[in-house]
Amino acid sequence: MIGNSRLHWAWFREEALIEAWDSEHLSTAVVEKELPEEILPSCLIAQSANQFPLYIASVVPKQTALWQNYPNAKLISLEHLPLGGIYPTMGIDRALAVLGAGETYGFPCLVIDGGTALTFTGVDRTKLLVGGAILPGLRLQLQSLAVKTAALPEVQLPEQLPQRWALDTPGAIESGVIYTVSAGIRDFIRDWWEQFPDSQIVLTGGDSALLLSYLQIQHPAIAGRLIVDSNLIFWGIRFAHSLVSDPDWKLIYNLKSRVTYRQENR
Repeated sequence: MIGNSRLHWAWFREEALIEAWDSEHLSTAVVEKELPEEILPSCLIAQSANQFPLYIASVVPKQTALWQNYPNAKLISLEHLPLGGIYPTMGIDRALAVLGAGETYGFPCLVIDGGTALTFTGVDRTKLLVGGAILPGLRLQLQSLAVKTAALPEVQLPEQLPQRWALDTPGAIESGVIYTVSAGIRDFIRDWWEQFPDSQIVLTGGDSALLLSYLQIQHPAIAGRLIVDSNLIFWGIRFAHSLVSDPDWKLIYNLKSRVTYRQENR
């Protein structure tokens, strides 16, 4: 998964996830016959990794282009995913994450992704997109204040929930960003559960564990019902990869989905 900030990798042997890791974006060098060793964990360097099939999903077109000559590379796009109501500009990362969540934990489901952007993506029982929202992630909000103002410092996310009423500038920035984001997450969750009371809600992304720790202090009843899974996108890719090369999957999947839906609603 080519994300906005990093490359996210998963190595599967058949259906089993063996290892997941992150690496930096590639330079301008085009990848041709072999995977660059700097992006591989040590366990893969000696295993002829250049022969592995590679499934790519990306939200960074310039990075995607660097892989176009790699053998056995296949690009996963929105049209490969068995989700209804997807709009053309929707991020493939959001779509794969909510697909992975639904196939793993059940539909309907809501995914809250705490990455560079903080996103909400929900689908109903029929795998139809209900909708979502996007805002700057925690770290991006902190960075923007430092970059776009003359006097405010750049601060790091605290491991512990900060005081709400701060007595210094760094603490005030931490409080403002964290408490408003937490309140927004709580509001979206409550609204979602009003529509889908039995739905699973899954946190993912680099800041998911930190978000959960804040919510556990502020809203323990809500936090106790949340799932944290950093591999949602990879579960989505695992489910979608077999559909990439099958031109008839849409007809077959739609027929299966209709039968399942009719059975559930008798």
